[in-house]
Amino acid sequence: MTAAAVRFESHRLTHPSTSPPPESMVERRYTEEEEALEIKSLRRIIAAYANYQDAAERDVERYERSFKMLPTAHKKLLFHLGLKYQSLRWCISMNASFIMKMLEAFEPPFDMSQYVDDDVHAHPSILHDHSHMDCTHSSERGDCSIIAISRSNLSLDEQHDSPKEYTKRHEPSRETDNNKGGEDHMAGCSQPVGNMGMSQGAGIACNGDKNTGAAAYFQDKDVSASSAIENVALRHCTASSLKLNVPPIDVDKVRCIVRNIVRDWGDEGQKERDECYKPILEELNRLFPNRSDQRPPSCLVPGAGLGRLALDISSLGFVSQGNEFSYYMLICSNFILNHTQEANEWSIYPWIHSNCNSLSDNDQLRPVSFPDIHPSSAGITEGFSMCAGDFVEVYSEESQESAWDAVVTCFFLDTAHNIVEYIEIISKVLKDGGVWINLGPLLYHFADSYGPDDDMSIELSLEDVKKVAYHYGFTMEVEKMIETTYTANMKAMMQNRYRAAFWTMRKDASRSKACKPR
Repeated sequence: MTAAAVRFESHRLTHPSTSPPPESMVERRYTEEEEALEIKSLRRIIAAYANYQDAAERDVERYERSFKMLPTAHKKLLFHLGLKYQSLRWCISMNASFIMKMLEAFEPPFDMSQYVDDDVHAHPSILHDHSHMDCTHSSERGDCSIIAISRSNLSLDEQHDSPKEYTKRHEPSRETDNNKGGEDHMAGCSQPVGNMGMSQGAGIACNGDKNTGAAAYFQDKDVSASSAIENVALRHCTASSLKLNVPPIDVDKVRCIVRNIVRDWGDEGQKERDECYKPILEELNRLFPNRSDQRPPSCLVPGAGLGRLALDISSLGFVSQGNEFSYYMLICSNFILNHTQEANEWSIYPWIHSNCNSLSDNDQLRPVSFPDIHPSSAGITEGFSMCAGDFVEVYSEESQESAWDAVVTCFFLDTAHNIVEYIEIISKVLKDGGVWINLGPLLYHFADSYGPDDDMSIELSLEDVKKVAYHYGFTMEVEKMIETTYTANMKAMMQNRYRAAFWTMRKDASRSKACKPR
């Protein structure tokens, strides 16, 4: 089935009504300096995605170095770890395969061949990271390294074995291994896969056999990751610009996206969606019982992430617009929404980046298929769109005043530098009588931000947040606390739980104490 395209707009908006957008809402014009910053930031994000595999394989190499430090008797006791590390490499390659498909499908909003000389040799830390997205809400953070681009061999198109089938196929016999008894021997320990794309000869495994283990497996494939990366480079930027050293924080953001896929689009994420999205959808359904196909109500979803909540709202019969600042999120959501042909088309291995708190290796290595629904078959309402841009900048436009019937914020308010400004804009964009539905904690993303920019971070208590909302004309209609998690591994021994604030407030302009702009 061919998917109907979901409109993605870069820093421009379509008015929620069915009428053509006013002239003031056409695409935003950038200064040359702003455009250069945007391109450099996007190039850095593409580089982080493209370097995913090398970063993950560096972790596996670290595990292997630790294993080799064990006494011989302990190695024999933990014989299976060598096979697990082979499986980890296989899972990493499958994640990298999806990431490369996603990057190849991405159409940047800028000419990425510009400003290459300005940042090829620049350290990424001096570039503006055009993404507020981080893993602050997530309970799992991976360990990562600064590494260069992957050159390993992997197929981007054909289906491979499962990790269990792969390790079984390449597993040396326990009896043979015990007879070798060398202190440095490790079952299934091949040359690092990341080096194989550059080698001229056959892969040499740690036990001295040629063409065994993970190295030979990846050499057998026809399409290499290096070829895919070259395709991505040709489409988006030069290959040299992708070879920037990728800071650990950028690597962690890519892994955070992998876990967010589970939250928004995997069957395993249904529990979190039921805890977070279902109360919001039920409240919208209650508040707008008589929705018309001719004049559907409009709903804005700031911080839309990978787009599932915005899509579910559209499926309820709303003209829904998701707004997202992070290109990490937007690249992925665009791929899922616009390039998916059927439900459960893709599989990833989201839990492989941490060995901590696993009940079993099988739990850690389990795949997650997605999307659980085919987005274009979800009964979306005409006008559903995603808008790329900073919430404050985009929705402060005069054309957005009193434009929306509802605003939904889910795990969004605490992403603000200035939460008062967020609330002021939410009040501004709502029609009089419009509703604001919120769910989330107050884990302020910039509270622990230490750096040369000295980012502003206004951190209010829940009581003060509500006082600010009352100041801007909101009245409370529904209020409760909801326990939930965020991108949690439901089979892990540890999960961070939030007591998230849930409310429905209604805008009553006559009660606002805020001065109207002249």
